[in-house]
Amino acid sequence: MTNAAILRSGMRIFAAAVISTSLMSTVMAAEPVPDAPAAMPIPGAPVLSARSYILLDANTDQTIVEKNADQPVPPASITKLMTSYLVFSALKSGQIHLTDMVTISKNAWQMQGSKMFIEVGKQVSVENLLRGMIVQSGNDAATALAEYVGGNQATFVSEMNATAKKLGMTHTHYEDPTGWPAPGHVMSARDISILFDDLVRRFPEYYHEFFRQKEFTWNGIKQYNREKLLFRDNWVDGGKTGHTDEAGFCLATSGQQNGMRLIAVVLGTESDEARNNEAEALLNYGFRFFENVPVRKAGDVLATPAVYKGVSNSVPVGLAKDMIVLVPKDQAKNVTVSMTLKPKLIAPLSVDQPVGTITVKQGDKVIATRDVVALKAVPKGGFFKSMVDSVKLWF
Repeated sequence: MTNAAILRSGMRIFAAAVISTSLMSTVMAAEPVPDAPAAMPIPGAPVLSARSYILLDANTDQTIVEKNADQPVPPASITKLMTSYLVFSALKSGQIHLTDMVTISKNAWQMQGSKMFIEVGKQVSVENLLRGMIVQSGNDAATALAEYVGGNQATFVSEMNATAKKLGMTHTHYEDPTGWPAPGHVMSARDISILFDDLVRRFPEYYHEFFRQKEFTWNGIKQYNREKLLFRDNWVDGGKTGHTDEAGFCLATSGQQNGMRLIAVVLGTESDEARNNEAEALLNYGFRFFENVPVRKAGDVLATPAVYKGVSNSVPVGLAKDMIVLVPKDQAKNVTVSMTLKPKLIAPLSVDQPVGTITVKQGDKVIATRDVVALKAVPKGGFFKSMVDSVKLWF
């Protein structure tokens, strides 16, 4: 018998033993509790006087409350969140260091508005300039940092706008690094929440070091952080204020309770007290009536489905990132999780390649979906393996 005949005979015998393995699995992680008590109604969200506002759950990127959240408005010194973001990025990449000494230009020194009170020609460390910009909201400090990181202010502002675009901030345009009034210089409440969220995620060490500081003294002048909620609520850990005649009183602030982080943005209130009270009302509403429910952790093996034409016959699958959902308080018991995998997985498969979907429901309502991905790569198998699995796929 020739080699080809032997191969054909072997494949016929193997194919006869093949059982169709079409995979369409649903894994239930939590079943609704029988006769569970009816959900308590959630009170309506607080109605604020602010021109626009938003309350974001940072762990899930779900919006809890919003009003005119996509309306572009002057943000005043909340602009300095982006200036901080770019300085933190330069620090993290090693482009600059906290100990670097910055020579203060005349342009930075003569800035109007809130000041750190730096002096022209003197040298000030990046660390102290950050404290002056974030704690004291110094326009002079923000300008000095922009000139140092960007080489000049115009280049830095271009990078601000490029970063906003990359982050998906579709209703933002910058004209300067301080928020000093300028035609066309705008941000929306949603864009601010996106920026604030990413800043905390990417630079937690710098965020906690600088944004929670309550006071800073420079040149013999002590100034207190304008973010007054730092003094009211011990779970508030940072924020940025802003005020001009055109912008009104604005505040972006964030706090954390039991691992749940909320970001509140209020723009265009009538007073310092109003922006504090309204941002606090949003945060209290979110923490009081909502909670985070962990669904699955990144990297946990949720299933091991078959793979065809690969060097391995199966692949572990799961999530690339932790999955958490936001639900009304005490409704975790009504959350169900299901997973659907593609019927036939064929190599090659790369790490993080989508192979299915995980769906989370609260009762009958879908509240979140996420790709299920391959946790390991499966390279393509050899010629014989490919031919054998081709026969399997016929059945």
